[in-house]
Amino acid sequence: MKMEMTELGPMKRALKIEVPAEEVTQRITRAYVELNRQVNIPGFRPGKVPLALLEKRYAKTVEEDVIRALVPDFYEKAIRQAGVVPVHVEIPPLDRVQIKKNEPFTFTATVEIKPNIELRDYKAPSPISLKPDKRTVTDEQLDRGLEVLREQQSRLEATPLGHIIVDGDYIVLDLHGTLDGSPLEGTKKEGQLHKVGSHAAVLGLEIDSHVGGKKDGDVLEISQPYPASHPDPRVAGKTVLFTLTIKSVKEKKLPALDDEFAKDCGPYTSLQEIKDKLREGMEQALKREIEDNYKDTIVKRLMDTHHFDLPEILVERELEAIIRQHVQQQQRKSDTQEQPGTEDLTRLRQEHRDEAARRVKVSLVLEEIAQKEGLTVTQDDFNSEIMRLASELKMPAADLVKMIKAGGQESIDDLRTRILVDKALDFVYRNAMIQG
Repeated sequence: MKMEMTELGPMKRALKIEVPAEEVTQRITRAYVELNRQVNIPGFRPGKVPLALLEKRYAKTVEEDVIRALVPDFYEKAIRQAGVVPVHVEIPPLDRVQIKKNEPFTFTATVEIKPNIELRDYKAPSPISLKPDKRTVTDEQLDRGLEVLREQQSRLEATPLGHIIVDGDYIVLDLHGTLDGSPLEGTKKEGQLHKVGSHAAVLGLEIDSHVGGKKDGDVLEISQPYPASHPDPRVAGKTVLFTLTIKSVKEKKLPALDDEFAKDCGPYTSLQEIKDKLREGMEQALKREIEDNYKDTIVKRLMDTHHFDLPEILVERELEAIIRQHVQQQQRKSDTQEQPGTEDLTRLRQEHRDEAARRVKVSLVLEEIAQKEGLTVTQDDFNSEIMRLASELKMPAADLVKMIKAGGQESIDDLRTRILVDKALDFVYRNAMIQG
């Protein structure tokens, strides 16, 4: 096999590949032998059809089949011979090329390749240096955590008779509006629970300033004027009269921090036990946060110390993935399948291109580290990530696997690459030096 490589740019190469005439002839000959066994032509026994007749009837089909088999075989050989790692391949349409017995077959593949990355210091004797993060879980943080649990176990109880409403109280109210003395559709609420001082609106009405200092059973009238520009023509430029009835007043009662409180929170026998469990969880969360911060620093350091051109196709793929994720999030928020317009897509591409390039660069560096250190993705690694993602997405692992497989081999490879990159980042982190 002959192969000529031409540089078309920093990350692009053209590979002109020539398959020897002997190989072409052997492949065509074998193809006709196999075809002779399979075809059924009247007047001839299987395997006894004259070659000339087969060539007359099936020449084009045989040639196409041979080309389809030859191209990937010799493309792989050419890639190994060239010593490049392709990230994207373009091969001219095969219906435009011809193949003949006793003649070499030539085709050209254009490939975008991974850059040649010269790894900088990331392990001993020159590991990445990190400033120590000596944060610990404080007693104050533990107390705040206990207060959160107390809030979750709190109860609303009726206030004493004659109690004056203050911020922090809860009121159960009825509210209805009238316009020119007649009930106004859409302005009625009954049994609405409202926390005084929260400034939450009820039917668009701010009520905190009206109920402060009032009591259970009080009935208030609130006039609400609307501007002439209001979108509802029924009330535009008019005043709606709201009648608010305070049906009951409640206050939040927090349980005492004792052993009985601990038992109400779960399978605990004492307050000390729940404190120990809470502190353990907070320490684990803090440890993960500190580790994530360290890894963010490592990623930034790798970005700053490695300089190379990025394959544009990889940046484009990552950019498309970011935009697709953004669109899906917006669709979930708005509960619609509406697709963004051309202007929106252009804006999204501009906004996220730098992030896409950053992700590609970090991934390439970490993949290079993984290769140098002999890191691989095992089936256990793959299964663990599936379980983690399924838990995060709150869906059965089997359904997630189906989704990934539906994306084809590229989707599976992308997931494996992400796992490998994470393993490489963890390797650099474990080999980093934390000062002090």
